[in-house]
This record gives sequence, structure tokens and C-alpha cells, in this order.
Amino acid sequence: MSLAATAPYGFLSPTGVEIAFLLVGLVTLGAALITVTTRQLVHAALWLVVTLGGLAVEYLLLTAEFIAWVQVLIYVGSVVVLLLFGLMLTRAPIGHSPDADSGNRPAALVVAVGSAGALVWVVTDAFRATWIDLDGPAAGTTGVTGESLFRHWVLPFEALSVLLLAALVGAIVLSRKAKAEQAAGTPSLAKAPGDKEGAR
Repeated sequence: MSLAATAPYGFLSPTGVEIAFLLVGLVTLGAALITVTTRQLVHAALWLVVTLGGLAVEYLLLTAEFIAWVQVLIYVGSVVVLLLFGLMLTRAPIGHSPDADSGNRPAALVVAVGSAGALVWVVTDAFRATWIDLDGPAAGTTGVTGESLFRHWVLPFEALSVLLLAALVGAIVLSRKAKAEQAAGTPSLAKAPGDKEGAR
């Protein structure tokens, strides 16, 4: 007999962990919405920190401590820092950024709602009758997570690292291009007053 059939769990009698999970999820969802709707790039990166931190708390509530700390160390501590580093290298504006609005908000909204609906349907269909046994053996330990990561998820993990490296190299290339353009434009600006004086 399965755990779902014997355990007296239900949506009408949530436990304290389930209530905390729901509240943290709402905060994380709100931070994610602000991340994708704000027009200030730096504010979007900072709200992304709140979103990823909320996901780390959700992992802690699911008794996956190792995954939670990996979330904090890699995503909050590395990915967001890389984004801010790229923004500084490309000299992106700190305040309102008109260039960040491409005018494709309706299409982006349709894609986002469709993707969110598909993700919710897949997760709900896969784990509809599955309950986490908080008193059972830990499923988020280092050994279990490492075995799953290096057995099934090596290729996506490496692809993500290559993507982050490409983003960093792209930011450096853009910053060097901007500096080269400024260096090429500086002499012409310096010669302009002299040319006027010589003409006089």
C-alpha cells in the first residue's frame, strides 16, 4: 500500500511546513514577476537574488539541504555576480533603460503564460499522488544528489557552464569595443578647437 493511500494528508489539512512552503512560494513568485517586469537592469538583478534565495528556502523545506546550499553558492553567489559584472563591463544604465523594452511584451506574455501552464500541468500530472515523507530517509543528501547529477545531468550542467563563460566573454568583448571607439573619437575632439584657432 502506498504512502499516499495510508497517510492522512490533504489540501484541507495542511501542515506547518506546507503553509510555510506556500508563503515562501508566493514571495518567490512576486519577486520573479518584478524581475521580468522592471525596466531597471540592476534592480532586476537584485530581485533575481530574492527569487533564487526563495527557491533555496523551498529546497530547505523539502529537506534537500545540499541542493539549497548549492542554489545559494552557485546561482546567488556566482550567476547573479556574473550578471552584475557583465552589466558593469558593458556600462549599462543604472536607472531607467529604454533599450531594455523591445516592444514585444504581448508576445513575451503569451509565451510566458503558455510555458508556465505547461510546466504546472507536467509537474502536477507527475506528482499528483506523491507525498514527501519528512520522517523518512533524506533524499537531498550529498551522496544521492551527486549520484543523480553525475549520472543523469552531466551534459546540461556542462552546457550551463559554457553558456555562462560565453556571457562573460561577450561582456568583455563589448566593453573593449566601447573603449576602442572612445579612444578613436578622443583625438578628433581634441583637434577640433585647434583647427578653429588655426583657421582664425
